[in-house]
Amino acid sequence: MRTKTLIERLVHNDAVKEDPPEIYGWRVFALAASACFGGMLFGMDMGIIGGVLELDAFEADYNLTERTKANLSSNIVSVLQAGCFFGSLGIYILSDKLGRKPSLLISAAVATLGCIIQAAASGKYGALYTGRIIAGIGVGAASSTTPLYISENVPRAIRGGLTGIYQLFIVTGIMLAFWINYGSSLHISGRASYIVPLVIQALPALLLFGCMLLNKESPRFLAKQDRWEEATQTLCRVRNLPADHPYIQVELADIAAQLQYERELVGGASQKDLWKEMWLIKGNRNRALISIGLMVCQQMTGTNAINYYAPMIFKNLGITGDTTSLFATGIYGVVKVTACLAFLLFVADSLGRRRSLLWTSIAQGLAMFYMGLYVRIAPPDTDKPVPPAGYFALVCVFLFAGFFQFGWGPVPWIYCSEVASARLRSLNVALASATQWLFNFVVAQATPRMLKNVGNKGYGFVCSGDRRIGSEANP
Repeated sequence: MRTKTLIERLVHNDAVKEDPPEIYGWRVFALAASACFGGMLFGMDMGIIGGVLELDAFEADYNLTERTKANLSSNIVSVLQAGCFFGSLGIYILSDKLGRKPSLLISAAVATLGCIIQAAASGKYGALYTGRIIAGIGVGAASSTTPLYISENVPRAIRGGLTGIYQLFIVTGIMLAFWINYGSSLHISGRASYIVPLVIQALPALLLFGCMLLNKESPRFLAKQDRWEEATQTLCRVRNLPADHPYIQVELADIAAQLQYERELVGGASQKDLWKEMWLIKGNRNRALISIGLMVCQQMTGTNAINYYAPMIFKNLGITGDTTSLFATGIYGVVKVTACLAFLLFVADSLGRRRSLLWTSIAQGLAMFYMGLYVRIAPPDTDKPVPPAGYFALVCVFLFAGFFQFGWGPVPWIYCSEVASARLRSLNVALASATQWLFNFVVAQATPRMLKNVGNKGYGFVCSGDRRIGSEANP
């Protein structure tokens, strides 16, 4: 009862008032959190690699010089996104055939293998690239399946907030990775200084695997397979209600009605038929294009460029020294987690998706514009103290991170998992996830070269321009 009272204070919609308090027990939150270790896996890899690239031992083992560092860094980072792209698309077929739970187990196992290969590469680029591609396949597969699994398991009143936990786990992984890098630079020397972080990044994959062994399959997937007895048992377990409770009966009836309607509409369609259905039916096509557009705009904010290359970006703002830049990066991670948590607790299911995207587009654009303007007018001098305008530019990086978590971080994932019909939901999420990874790859490839050739002034202006486009174009 206390949990429902708290949720009613945080979530301002009619559905939560009508629901029985039992459905907001610990199981539904534990289920969402355990599945979201797939997001932490993504975030930890994102944060680990940027700091590892700046460690002296890694640069020495992999022969990263000033002349070659930009190209090699972009390749090391972006090869994971290539694996993620194919993993997010490939898992779609497995997810619909085998189920959400087996797909997440496979994702975790593949990602763990990739992390181990990376840590054992020891200066060999071939092994490092292979490990990152394999890890990417696992990370990409988890990124497609996790939001889907959560949205099909949780009560409708808190679906947005609990699906958004995926973004919270991403930024938590990023934050932990930043502090792991900082601690490694202070307390570990030699080759172990980068091997330890590369090994630790496998921890979320192991946690995901262990937790999913304990979780049940999605009741909606079980119903789709006509396994109604299992679907009922799973729903009763997650909702903490008996099978004859009116809430369970209504939810099962809703699932049955929706599945029956979709079967009558398109019949037993093949994968080819589903793709045709998505692109030839106007409503489905519009939903797919909106999902794709949201993911493109999310990546073009530049947020993952900061996540991957934060130490490098802070150095370009005048924050000198590897340890100092890694510390600033750690604070950046704390800001991201705090802002994302505030969004999920207070506004995820009450502010509205569109409004969140609109105001954060403007706020992020202004923060990036100031960063670009500062570096353009008064480029930092490493031989002089950072001026007040430079510290404000640093604050703008933190503000940018906070604004991102109130809109463009969690909302696209929530929207993509909600907008499509149940029949096309997994395909829509997979397509959106693949788009996210494709443009993540573009950003990872372009950022080191941009920082080298045009500096932060170019980076800031490009990303502030994209926020203007995003604020005008979002649905």
